[in-house]
Amino acid sequence: MSSIKIQCKKAHLATRDMARLSTKVKNTALKDMAKNISSNIDNIIKANEKDIHFGVSNNLSKALIDRLTLNKKRLDLISESLITIAQLKDPTGEIIQGWTMANRLQISKVRVPIGTIGIIYEARPNVTADAIGLSIKTGNSVVLRGSSSAYNSNLAITDILKKSAAQNGINPEAIQLLEDTSREGVSTFVKSKEYIDLIIPRGGSSLIQTVVNTATVPTIETGVGICHTYVDSAANLSQALDIIINAKVQRPSVCNSCETLLVHKDIAKDFLPQAVSALKKLGVEIKGCKKTKMIVPDISTTTKNDWATEYLDLILNIKTVETIEDAVNHIYTFGTNHSEAIISDNIHAINKFSKEVDAAAIVVNASTRFVDGGEFGFGAEMGISTQKLHARGPLGLNELTSYKYIVQGEGHVRQ
Repeated sequence: MSSIKIQCKKAHLATRDMARLSTKVKNTALKDMAKNISSNIDNIIKANEKDIHFGVSNNLSKALIDRLTLNKKRLDLISESLITIAQLKDPTGEIIQGWTMANRLQISKVRVPIGTIGIIYEARPNVTADAIGLSIKTGNSVVLRGSSSAYNSNLAITDILKKSAAQNGINPEAIQLLEDTSREGVSTFVKSKEYIDLIIPRGGSSLIQTVVNTATVPTIETGVGICHTYVDSAANLSQALDIIINAKVQRPSVCNSCETLLVHKDIAKDFLPQAVSALKKLGVEIKGCKKTKMIVPDISTTTKNDWATEYLDLILNIKTVETIEDAVNHIYTFGTNHSEAIISDNIHAINKFSKEVDAAAIVVNASTRFVDGGEFGFGAEMGISTQKLHARGPLGLNELTSYKYIVQGEGHVRQ
């Protein structure tokens, strides 16, 4: 049996122990995990520095280096996320529905753990803590397959959290960080249907499509975010400027950052010069369509490939559109069903955009950066699902559970 199968089997065998955990034990463990992350910041940063050095030496992109980097602020956020998860309601055991039949047979639909969750992710060591924290709270085992570029950071975090779990009576085998980070190993992992109940790939388009197309384990497609912000003719332009700057600049290397700005022609002459000037001052490279270049000539010209590119960098496409219909059509052609925003004070435009744009999240008069598990009050997320079954949008606690029916009789037999 391969090392991957062995680790998956260990996690699978721990699921019965996980299903028995009380909410009190889970919450105490999560709080201890947060405390132990905070008390080990220096050690985690030292491990992370090894990964950063490796990444720079291997010419990883600036976006990947940013995703990889841990510092005190980011580690404090990890601790805060674990505390938040501890404070949230435990979804397991919740009676979603209950009813009594005419024959007095009682039926309850009860929320339960999924079982063993596998997650594959790239250069995001914070995901290690998020995945473990969410899995503990939902009573799931978790198998983590991080990238080789983040292995030292992932290992440091996993060791701390496994020790915290064990000290609170939680089976540490329920948390597995795969030692095999080879590309070949991914194929074995996503076909371990006998041990893994769900696979969540979180990373670039290539990784996600490889997993979706080869996995025999049920998979949730996440992540790729070609997100648009549409500035309507009835937009508050001061708000619009603040929103697009935040959506593009605040953290460009993540999937909910804005990649394309769509601007209605009626306000383009007023809005585009100030928007382009402000974005350029912040280091953003601007690419625009022919109509946009007529208003702001000092920008590059977009190609069809640009509209379909997730830059994850300080690069922004701009298109001037004739109508809101044109904006919706553009999103339909190039969007990835992630997050789409409209800036408008016209309720009819907002309703049209909200109904007709197909995305996991529609954002009205706010930045796409808010489409995030933490910002939604979930504490953290396993990723952002861009599919429609069984979950969509940020994957929080409820999305990491299934349900079973409990049927209670009094000696009932079917006639």
